Amino acid sequence: MGTYVLRRLLLMIPTLIGITFLIFMLIALSPGGIGAALRAAGGSMQADVGSRAIQEAYLEDRYGLDSPVVVQYLRWLHRISPVKFGERAQILPTGEVVGQPRAMREPPMWRWFLNELPPEPAPVALETAPDEKNGEARSRAWSLASNGYARARSTYVASRAVFEQRLGDYAKAIGRGDLVDYRNRPDLGALSKLSPDKNSPAWAEVEKAWDATITAYRAGLDARARALGVFEAQLFPQVGLPVIPGAVSVALPDLGTSFARGRPVVDLIATALPVTLLLNLIAFPIVYLIAIPCGMLAAVRQGRWQDVTLGGVFVALWSIPTVWAGVLCLGYLASDQYLGAFPVGGLNDKDAASFTFLPTWGEMGFERGFLLDTLWHIALPVLCLVYGGFAVLSKQTRAAMLENFNADYVRTAKAKGVEQKTIVFAHVFRNSLLPLITMFATVFPATLAGSVVIERIFSVPGMGSMVIEAIYLRDREVLLANTLMIAAVNLLALLLADILYALADPRISYK
Repeated sequence: MGTYVLRRLLLMIPTLIGITFLIFMLIALSPGGIGAALRAAGGSMQADVGSRAIQEAYLEDRYGLDSPVVVQYLRWLHRISPVKFGERAQILPTGEVVGQPRAMREPPMWRWFLNELPPEPAPVALETAPDEKNGEARSRAWSLASNGYARARSTYVASRAVFEQRLGDYAKAIGRGDLVDYRNRPDLGALSKLSPDKNSPAWAEVEKAWDATITAYRAGLDARARALGVFEAQLFPQVGLPVIPGAVSVALPDLGTSFARGRPVVDLIATALPVTLLLNLIAFPIVYLIAIPCGMLAAVRQGRWQDVTLGGVFVALWSIPTVWAGVLCLGYLASDQYLGAFPVGGLNDKDAASFTFLPTWGEMGFERGFLLDTLWHIALPVLCLVYGGFAVLSKQTRAAMLENFNADYVRTAKAKGVEQKTIVFAHVFRNSLLPLITMFATVFPATLAGSVVIERIFSVPGMGSMVIEAIYLRDREVLLANTLMIAAVNLLALLLADILYALADPRISYK
C-alpha cells in the first residue's frame, strides 16, 4: 500500500502541471488576455497613452507579460514550486511576496542610434538603514524605491509606445506600409534589417521620440539600481530556507497577487473558503444522513409504498432547477410581502459584531446571538444545496444494495437463519459502500469550488462568487490558484477513495 500511495503522489505532479498549463494557455491566449474586463472598464481613460503605459508597466512587472507565454508559465510554476532558484524573495508586512526588481527591457531599434546601450549601474546602497524595529520606516523605504522604479518604467513604456508609433509612421513614409499592423505598430524585426533613411520627412519625429525613449531608459536603470539596493538591504524577512545561499532555497508556494483586487491570493482564498466550507460541511452531512437511510429503506422495501413514495419525492425534488428554487425561497420565504421568515442574503446581520455568541435573554428580550444568526442566514442556501442531492445518492444506495441482496452469500446467510438486521447492515450495506465511496470522492472536491448559483442568489461571498468574478476579469492568479487547489484536492480524493476501497473490501489489494 505504501508503494502504491507514493507512486500515485508522484504521478500527481505531471498531472497538475498539465492541468494548470492548459488553463494558463486558455487565459493567456484569450482575447484581451488577463484583466481584459478591467481594461474595458477604464473607458476613455484607457485611450490616454500615459494611462496605458502605467497599466502595461504594472502588468509587465507583476506578470511578466512582455515575455513569451511559455516563459510566463514557467515563472508562475517557479513561484508555486517549493524549490526556488536565485535570490530568495522577501515578504512585506502586507503579506505580498516580492522578488528582485525585474530588469529593464532594452529599447527597440537602438542600433540605429547607438553603438551600445548604457551600462546598468550597480545597486545603490542605502545611506542609512531603517531601524529593524521600525516596520513603518522599512515599508516606507521599500515603497519609495519600488514606486519610483514603477513610475520610471511607466515613463519608459509610454516613451517606447510613442517611439514605436513614430516608427510606424516612418515605415509608411518610406513605402513599407506592409511592415505596419492595424495599430500602427511596425514589425521591428523586419524593420531592423533596413538601413535608416534620414532624409525621410518622418525621420525627425523618430529621432525626437528616440531621445525621449533613451532618456527614460537611463532614468529607469537608475531607479532600478536604487530599488535593487533596497532589496539587497533585506529590510524584510526572506521567504523559505536556503539550501545553496543565493542559488537554491525551499519555501511555501507563492500563489501571487490578484490583478483585480491587488491582494495576495492566499488572503482572498482564506476569506472565501471558510464561507463555502461552512455551507457545504453542513449541507453534505444532511444529504448523506437522509439519502443513505432512505436508500436502504427503499431497497429493503422494494416495490412497496415506501420505495415508490421516496423515489417519487426525491426525483421530483431533483427535477426542480436550483435557480428557480433559490428565487422562490427569496420571493416567498424571505420577502416581507409574504412569509418574511428569513433574511434575503449575506451571512450575518449588520449588527452581528455586537452579538453574544450564544442566544441570550436581555433587556430587549430574546437575542439570537451570533451562532443562531449565522444559522438563520444560511438556512435557505443550505436548503437549496441539499434538496437536489437526495435522489442521486439514495438511488445509488438502493441500486447497490439490491444488487447485493441477490448475491449468493445473502441467500446463504438467510438459509442459516441470520437475522434480517444483521444481513442488511453487516453484509449488504458494507458491500454496497464502494459506489458510495466513489461518489464521495467526486463530490467532496466540489465543496472547494463552491456553488456559484447559490452564492450568487443569496449574496454569499464564497469561492464560487470569487471564481466567477475572476473569470469575468480574467484574473489569472486567482484562477490558477483555484485550479491548482481544486485539481490537487480531486487527485487526493481519488487516492483516498482507493484507500477506502481496500478498507471496505478485503478482496481489494494494491500490493
